[in-house]
Amino acid sequence: MRAPRIRWQYPEHLREQVQAAPAAPGVYVFHGEVPDLPLYIGKSVNLRSRLLAHLRNRAEARLLRQARRISVHRTAGEIGALLLEARLVKCEFPLYNRRLRRHHRLCTLRFEGGRVVPVDVQTLDFQRDGESFGLFRSHAAALAHLQTLADAHQLCGARLGLEALPRGRPCMRSLLGRCAGACSGRESTGEHDARLAAALASMAVRCWPWQGPVALTESGADRTEIHVVRNWCHLGTVATLEEAAGLSSVRAEFDADCYRILCRPLLSGTLALTELPA
Repeated sequence: MRAPRIRWQYPEHLREQVQAAPAAPGVYVFHGEVPDLPLYIGKSVNLRSRLLAHLRNRAEARLLRQARRISVHRTAGEIGALLLEARLVKCEFPLYNRRLRRHHRLCTLRFEGGRVVPVDVQTLDFQRDGESFGLFRSHAAALAHLQTLADAHQLCGARLGLEALPRGRPCMRSLLGRCAGACSGRESTGEHDARLAAALASMAVRCWPWQGPVALTESGADRTEIHVVRNWCHLGTVATLEEAAGLSSVRAEFDADCYRILCRPLLSGTLALTELPA
């Protein structure tokens, strides 16, 4: 016999706030008993519809029981909502958010001295430093991914820098039949490195293609926002180009989430883009 379907309902004290939410892009926040500690932060291109969708399972029902009020922050479109959500999660540390938390040891893989090594992202200038691959939460995570690539493409542990060996001695992966033989002469280092480059190609972090900051204009039904970006770092969102120019000197750390949010819109040419003074 099929179990009866459970019908979750919004707590009565939140229903009016949900109905008052606009059917427009933005960010929403569930607040608990402690006003300064949000329970959950989310985004949507339709705030009212997304809030009504928070009725899918027991975990969300528990969140709703703990919530005392809901606040919403309108944006011009999806890009603004994504950027605002990422910033608020990193600043406010909501109890139920795990994704978008700040990673203080963010790193990437780079070719240095013929080897692929993890490098701290904050030491790079993406306007000048090309050939970076992937964004990882730690050096250990980067090395683990490199190991995964080695397994998938029969790459050499010594050539990758995963093993320190005397010249001419085969790596441990070769002894186990997992290396095509760059360390023992069964294949050339050129063949090995070409296979490695192909494996890394889809992970390439794009160089910053402009001389200085740019202003990306996003327009919605009733508002326009200008997102100011330099070296993939989001410097702020304002309403006018005059205000955007004032953000040109703001310093900001590279953030993987902002890079993923902004890379496609900036490079696609689908939105208005204005170069600002360097």
